[in-house]
Amino acid sequence: MKSMTGYGRGTHAVGEWEATVQTSSVNRKSLEVSVSMPRAWQWLEPEIGKRVRAVAKRGRVQVAVECDAVKGRKIASIDEEAIDAMVEELGGYARKRGHRFEPDAAFLLQLALVKGEGTDGPGTEQLTELVIPALTEALEAMVGMRAREGTVLAEDLFSRIEELRALTIKITKASEGTVGERRDQLFQRLKQLDLEIDLSDERVLKEIALFADRCDISEELTRLASHLDQFADLCRTDGSVGRTMEFLLQEVSREIHTVGSKANNLEISHFVIEFKNEIERIREQVQNVE
Repeated sequence: MKSMTGYGRGTHAVGEWEATVQTSSVNRKSLEVSVSMPRAWQWLEPEIGKRVRAVAKRGRVQVAVECDAVKGRKIASIDEEAIDAMVEELGGYARKRGHRFEPDAAFLLQLALVKGEGTDGPGTEQLTELVIPALTEALEAMVGMRAREGTVLAEDLFSRIEELRALTIKITKASEGTVGERRDQLFQRLKQLDLEIDLSDERVLKEIALFADRCDISEELTRLASHLDQFADLCRTDGSVGRTMEFLLQEVSREIHTVGSKANNLEISHFVIEFKNEIERIREQVQNVE
């Protein structure tokens, strides 16, 4: 079982360039992949998405890609002729429209950077050789963190399921003899009312039995125990189990609600409230499970 929360970072150098990839994931009902990198590199996005989907089934995964020159390398020399030509062209454009054009040092630096953008960087093949190994390292770190947190979540969820099992046993014991007691109470009340009803009449006995059996929660408790067993098994299972856990929690909630509505017993009502409170705590934790 894995959590949906994780972080990873990977770096890889080829020649004069080094790529850095950071991956992070948070909770989502389905898988969403968001990639942040320069627009000129967007042709890499499908491959990045494919590799993310291979290791994650749920969650919002953000991937940030950067590529820089290896420390100590001179990125580019200034192309004076190209900059002079651009300044002249921009000056003519400004004069033509009646604007003052007085480039300062900051403007010239920005112009030099823009002029060099896309002309001094890793090529297509080299960029793939840089990014993919860094991405692989980052994803491995993220998956490892998700697995470690998933182990902690599994232990917590398993302990909470054990608490629900204990409450189920208490409810079962509290409900023993409830149907018979309910039937006897109905007999006594009918007698006290002094109605002209033949309590030995088969039809009367049948109606009383049906009414009393409505308090029987044995079937709900059986299904409840089965759901809890399945949930506990999921805590020990690898892979994406979050959606299945959410479904089982809905079924558990439905069964315990029925138990509470059918059982005319103060002690059982108290246990049902405890049960429901614990379900909500489990539900919050399951939102973190992949």
